Amino acid sequence: MTDDRIAGTARSFGGKVQEGVGKVTGDTKTEVKGVMDQAAGAVQDAYGKTVDAAMEGAQTVKEAAVEGHDAVRKFVEDNPHTATAIALGIGLLIGYAAHRPPQRGYW
Repeated sequence: MTDDRIAGTARSFGGKVQEGVGKVTGDTKTEVKGVMDQAAGAVQDAYGKTVDAAMEGAQTVKEAAVEGHDAVRKFVEDNPHTATAIALGIGLLIGYAAHRPPQRGYW
């Protein structure tokens, strides 16, 4: 949980208290400020949730990349000749795809 979520929740709660005080005392300005603090707190909490989700997503991608690297490494270690043949084939395909035919002269 990020600090933004904690601060947002606290600000929202403080806004609710401030709104209640404004209602009880009849002070419209305090009541409106409380409602605004609640809204700001909700936005800050939503931002914190977004940051948390992004961090979890990045961690998931990192773990998948490490697992993929380990799988490729194990395959290459277990099958060095096959891996070399595959790399050669991929290199030939890239070379063939990148090859430009010679330009025809206009003369």
